[in-house]
Amino acid sequence: MLYSQGVDRLTGYIELKDTGNEFLPQKIDVDLTKVEQNVTKSVIIENDSNIHLKVSFEYYLTPHYAHPKKVSYEDLFAPSDMNDTVLVVEGKKIHVNKVFLSYHSDYFKALFSKSFKEGSLSEIEIKEVSYDDFGLLCSSFYPSHQFPNDQTVEKLLEMSRRFLLPSVTKIVEHHLSHISKIAIPKKIWLADEYSMDYLLDKCIRQMDSMEKAKKLKELPEFDKLTDKTRSLILGRIMDFM
Repeated sequence: MLYSQGVDRLTGYIELKDTGNEFLPQKIDVDLTKVEQNVTKSVIIENDSNIHLKVSFEYYLTPHYAHPKKVSYEDLFAPSDMNDTVLVVEGKKIHVNKVFLSYHSDYFKALFSKSFKEGSLSEIEIKEVSYDDFGLLCSSFYPSHQFPNDQTVEKLLEMSRRFLLPSVTKIVEHHLSHISKIAIPKKIWLADEYSMDYLLDKCIRQMDSMEKAKKLKELPEFDKLTDKTRSLILGRIMDFM
């Protein structure tokens, strides 16, 4: 699970305790770099009689995130036997597969259909988008994908809405819900703006005090939220009364 989120290492320690005080708490330093890795510790018991031990473990681990490898858009959009059409963005040719894009996006499903004249063209120009932004979008759901980060989430959400890519919105929502360091008020605004209900519900529940909930209500952005989200925040305030 953590590996799929970009974590490539865990460091810290595990503390082993015996509730019967047969031995002192043991600290086990760990440096985990594999998905499956065993940690062992031998403990000497002064009492040599047969005893039953009841032990507990507490762990204090810090995740380390691998620096994501930037996907080469030139490689991503290179001609291949798998691609059957060409999009043109900022004058650059992008080789894509119609079926693959249509499966992920209703925008491209309509664009490639016989109902649109573009569907019969050998090259289709996509206007009002930069090559880098389009590359970022496609790299988030192509097989050789790259995970979103706090610097790219807003652009990805903007692009996923324009090109009707709900799978990208879900990928970003997962990042915001489980990995992102973005502050809760900003997350709530994004969840409200892009209809990410799971993220919104989680952020509302994380307001675990009257003070936090009232601070959110007092922000200038509060009035920009939808009635539904404002009601959820006010309801959270009422929970503490």
